[in-house]
Amino acid sequence: MHFRTRGEKIFNVFNYIFMVLVCLTCALPIIHILAVSFSSPAYIAGARVTFWPMGFTLEPYLFAFRGGRFMTAFWVSVERVFWGVGINMFLMVTVAYPLAKSTQEFSARNYYMAFFAITMIFGGGLIPFFILISDIGWLDTIWSLVVPGGLPVFSMVILMNFIRALPKELEEAAMLDGAGHFRCLALVLLPVLKPALATVALFAFLHHWNEWLLGMIFMNNPANFPLQTYLQTLLTNFGALMRQGGPELQQIIARLNERAGRSAQLFLGMVPILLVYPFLQKYFTKGLVIGSVKG
Repeated sequence: MHFRTRGEKIFNVFNYIFMVLVCLTCALPIIHILAVSFSSPAYIAGARVTFWPMGFTLEPYLFAFRGGRFMTAFWVSVERVFWGVGINMFLMVTVAYPLAKSTQEFSARNYYMAFFAITMIFGGGLIPFFILISDIGWLDTIWSLVVPGGLPVFSMVILMNFIRALPKELEEAAMLDGAGHFRCLALVLLPVLKPALATVALFAFLHHWNEWLLGMIFMNNPANFPLQTYLQTLLTNFGALMRQGGPELQQIIARLNERAGRSAQLFLGMVPILLVYPFLQKYFTKGLVIGSVKG
């Protein structure tokens, strides 16, 4: 039996206290936003709301679902995640698989790796980027949000290293049984790579859900804004967005506090991430250590 020294006990206590403080630092702002979103305007104006709703009301959420452009922006983001993550995963898998080979198996590997490394360091600039998207005719379309970042090079390199860490015998056995590269990738490697795929898929999901700048640049019509772009404009120009709800919502708007309206829609924007992450967490944890496969 191992007996902990006094120093180890003190260190463990310090770790527990530190981790609790870190968790509170992350959780308390979300709890405060949630409390404000359910509170009445009088309590919010009096700065009486901390971490528990005061004067419980659902008016901010009624406005989010019935007024403004929250639901429209929400579905634009859902569409962006669907196409964006799908394109990202397809390109990452099909590029990472050949680049995981040695130069004896794929002689041009180093040239492609150098090309992708350059794209991670250098860019063409925002103005040429905008001109390119405009000339293609993708302004105000979902493709301007998902195609330019179709291959996340950093995540592709992570996936490539995961594939290289797998035992070579898996692929060799499939090849001996008559499988080609496509069948070997689809039927042998991908099932083994579930943790790695979940890891890079989570990265792609978070990027497409949280990114807002491209929507601001490429969307001239506010009705095409993804959710995070809409929320960014909500924080800077809430009053104008509230008035766009139409006369049928004036009664709700009259009873709505600006901070409560912002808080409700900000919290709703977090809900998909809070729902998705717990299902991917076990794969995400395995994916971080998949490189330690024993031969």
